[in-house]
Amino acid sequence: MQSVQRVIFHIDFDYFYAQCEEVRNPGLKGMPVVVCVFSDRGGDSGAVATANYIARGYGVKSGMPIRFARKNLEGVKSSFLPTDFEHYEKVSGRAMKIISAASDIFEYVGKDEAYLDVTKKVGGDFAAAGHLAQQIKNEIRKDVKLTCSVGISPNKMISKIASDHKKPDGLTIVYPHMITEFLENCDVRDIPGIGKKYEERLESMEITSIKKLKELDVFELNGMFGRKNGTYMYNAARGIDDEPVKEREASMQYGRIVTLKQDTLDYGFLTPVLDKICAELHRTILHNNKMFKSVGIQILQADMAGRTKSRMLRNHTSDLGQMCKTARLLLAEALADQQVPIRRLGVRVSELSEMSGQSSITNYF
Repeated sequence: MQSVQRVIFHIDFDYFYAQCEEVRNPGLKGMPVVVCVFSDRGGDSGAVATANYIARGYGVKSGMPIRFARKNLEGVKSSFLPTDFEHYEKVSGRAMKIISAASDIFEYVGKDEAYLDVTKKVGGDFAAAGHLAQQIKNEIRKDVKLTCSVGISPNKMISKIASDHKKPDGLTIVYPHMITEFLENCDVRDIPGIGKKYEERLESMEITSIKKLKELDVFELNGMFGRKNGTYMYNAARGIDDEPVKEREASMQYGRIVTLKQDTLDYGFLTPVLDKICAELHRTILHNNKMFKSVGIQILQADMAGRTKSRMLRNHTSDLGQMCKTARLLLAEALADQQVPIRRLGVRVSELSEMSGQSSITNYF
């Protein structure tokens, strides 16, 4: 039995991409900022990656088609910017270095999100944990100029809910004795993993709050959602989550994907696109001082079905030629039995290692 109460942080940066752009260009402050993934088809083809809170006030949200976002902001002075993932990765790296140094165990989730186990560092003291969280927030604001929201509780699930509780720039502590009261004031949709489909199904039964969800026993939930999902929902409604924070660093893989100017199965049309993606990905790899051992391609068909193919290399490398050659080979293999035209094409590399002990990146072999 654990002698000291676990203390877990969930740290979530506020409107990360848009906030990075505001820091880079202070003139954007005070206006709606919409960061977009523009497709290669030109115009406003593409989707919103993220928007600042001012833009959200006009109904702009992640995943929305850019043309709809522009319509919502028609007549309003606003800024629509393309994503700059290389810049966001640099900013994230600096912030995550600060966060990870303050933890017993650091679990990277994404560029703008991480879990920390700080149980030993604060001796199970939640008041001390609150002071530590504020120190982290202050250091990030000073060094990276960004705000983030922090949730603190005895487990990952409640901390994740809590980090969203007072956004932006929030700090919410859910002490062990407050768990029931805190959760019963939350909606079912606040539980991580409860998607729209499950939410709508529960709503049809007039269950929108976690308090109402608790009225269903585990057998009813298992019957409705299956044993695994039903048990998870039953436990989540009661604040039960024993999942540990697992040490995980950033960038387990790197990838790029683009929308093609036309849906096609033409190898001659696709290879220059593939080479361009590889070149962009290669720059990121070199910047981050990495080598890779696995190369993969990602295909999104015109019917929105996805396919992936990958190949493990004999040795780690950072060679662009090797990446392009392998990606082209995988594409040729995929096209041999590909019947539906391809809409989006991507490349990813994984099985990463640090590039060290070499006089040059070209003399690995």
